Amino acid sequence: MIIPKSREEIELIRESALIVSKTLGMLAPEIKPGVTTLELDKLAEEFIRDHGAEPGFLGLYDFPNSLCMSPNAQVVHGIPNNEPLKEGDIISIDCGAKKNGFYGDHAYTFEVGEVAPEVKQLLKITKESLYKGIKEFKAGNRVGDVGYAIQKYTEKHNYGVVRELVGHGLGKTMHEDPEMPNYGKRGRGKKFIEGMVVAIEPMINMGTKRIKQLPDGWTILTADNKPSAHFEHNVALVDGKPELLSTFKYIYNALGIKTKEEDQFRAKVYD
Repeated sequence: MIIPKSREEIELIRESALIVSKTLGMLAPEIKPGVTTLELDKLAEEFIRDHGAEPGFLGLYDFPNSLCMSPNAQVVHGIPNNEPLKEGDIISIDCGAKKNGFYGDHAYTFEVGEVAPEVKQLLKITKESLYKGIKEFKAGNRVGDVGYAIQKYTEKHNYGVVRELVGHGLGKTMHEDPEMPNYGKRGRGKKFIEGMVVAIEPMINMGTKRIKQLPDGWTILTADNKPSAHFEHNVALVDGKPELLSTFKYIYNALGIKTKEEDQFRAKVYD
């Protein structure tokens, strides 16, 4: 059952989402060769708690850490460890925070030093597909419209769209209805309603769409060990249109990136 949110509840979710956004922005300059994902995880946990929130992932379904850290061929749910990142790696960082009873949850795939051009292209197309999907999150549309837009754009570049892992509704629990697949057919699935909040999160592989799981019970890998990219935003349906509750602006400020990609989906500007 979809649980629509009041304007006040949407603002509380925005507050949690922005703690996640600021956490990712804080981490951005720290992501470099030689650093371990466990070091980054500790920085994130401290930062989230310093901002009056709880790490949203720590202990959720018994997950052992505050961040899901998934390098290279890992798609999602990687567990932080003591292995240093290397030049040319990519790393998906998925982060959650809970404040005032509501969750924020989003992800960004970072480059570690200089990455190969074909990997850089995978990240570019995956992030662009996220906004293609967000555009379809509007009054009158359905879940399949978002999935179709993401699938069409990424498969046009011969990438694999993961089927088993999906986006989701967001609120007082981390995962609410509806599920938000990154594939689908136009006009199919649950209808979007005013006040709903979702996490849209393309998980796109350079090669096959097929995945496998490590024995740790968490880490998801591409079946062919080719790289995977993951980007995620939190979005509310306000006045029939998509409104971003999360932002990558803090990441971009830290890395010196100039872009207006979010502006059409934002009612507020974040410095």
